[in-house]
Amino acid sequence: MGFWNGLIANIKSMTNKWSQSVSNIFSDSPLTEEFWEELEAGLLLGDVGVEDTESLIDDLRKLSVERRIAHRGELKGAFADMLTERLDDIPGMGAPIDLSAKPSVVLLVGVNGSGKTTTAAKLASMLKKEGKSVILSAADTYRAAAKEQLKAWGERAGVRVVAQESGSDSAAVVFDSIKAAYASRADAVIVDTAGRLHTKSNLMDELAKVYRVVRREMTDAAPEAFLVLDSIMGQNGFLQAEAFGRAVPLTGVILTKFDNTAKGGIAIAIARKLRLPIRYIGIGEGIDDLERFIPRAFISGLLGVEFYGDDGA
Repeated sequence: MGFWNGLIANIKSMTNKWSQSVSNIFSDSPLTEEFWEELEAGLLLGDVGVEDTESLIDDLRKLSVERRIAHRGELKGAFADMLTERLDDIPGMGAPIDLSAKPSVVLLVGVNGSGKTTTAAKLASMLKKEGKSVILSAADTYRAAAKEQLKAWGERAGVRVVAQESGSDSAAVVFDSIKAAYASRADAVIVDTAGRLHTKSNLMDELAKVYRVVRREMTDAAPEAFLVLDSIMGQNGFLQAEAFGRAVPLTGVILTKFDNTAKGGIAIAIARKLRLPIRYIGIGEGIDDLERFIPRAFISGLLGVEFYGDDGA
C-alpha cells in the first residue's frame, strides 16, 4: 500500500494542465460528437500518440454504444481502466530492481541532462532504506564535475561512491566498483554512465564495452539496464531508446522530471511504443522523489479516479 498511496498522493499534488484538461472533458454534459473531437485533441496534445489515441477512442465509442451511455462523465472510469490495461499489458511494468544476484548491477543510460546522476542517488537511497548495501559507480568520466556531483549525492544518501580521475576508462571504473561490491558483500552496484549522445557511434561502443565488463564479472544474473528519459522530451525518447537498445539490452525505463510541465500521456506512449516497462518515475528534485511506477496508482492520481479492491502493487 505504501507505493500505491505514495504515488497517488504525489501525482495528485502535481497534476498537470494536460491531465486536468482531459479529466475535465468527462463532465456531466451530454455525450455528443464534440466530446470525441475534444478527447482526440487532448490525447494527441498529451503525447499519447496517434495509434493509441485512435485505439482508445474506438474502444470507448464501442463501449458507449454497448452500455447506452448518454453522458460524458459515465465514461471516465472506463477510460481510466483502458489506460491502465494498456500499461499493464507490458510485462514487468513497475517491477522493482532485480536483486537476485549478489551483487546486482544496475546500469543507468541516457543522453545528457536526462537526470541519470540524481536518479542513481535516488535509487541508492531507496534501496538503503530497504536495508540493502549499495555502491554508486561514477562511470561518467567525461562530464566536468560529474564525479563530484555523484559524490555529493552519495553523501546525502549515505552510500559509498567508487570513482577514478576524470578521463579514466569507464569500464575500469565499473570493474573496480563490482570488485568492491564483492569484497564488501554489497547487495547492489548502481552505475552512473556518461550522458553520451545516441548519435555518436564511438561513445555507444564504449557503453557496450561497459556492459560486457559487467556481464563478465557477474556470475549469477544479467544486469538491469534502465534508460533514463526526461518526461518533457516527449516522443523524442523513442529514438534514444532504439539507439541505446542496440548498445545494451534494456530492461526498463525510468521517467524523470515528471512535474507539472510534463504531459501525462507520454508514459502510455513510451510503454506502448517501446514495449519496455516503466519501472520508476521521478516526480521531484529531492532524494526521496522517486517512486515505483504502478499503473493503477499513476492513472488514479493523473485523472482523479478511485480504484477499489486493488492495492496497485
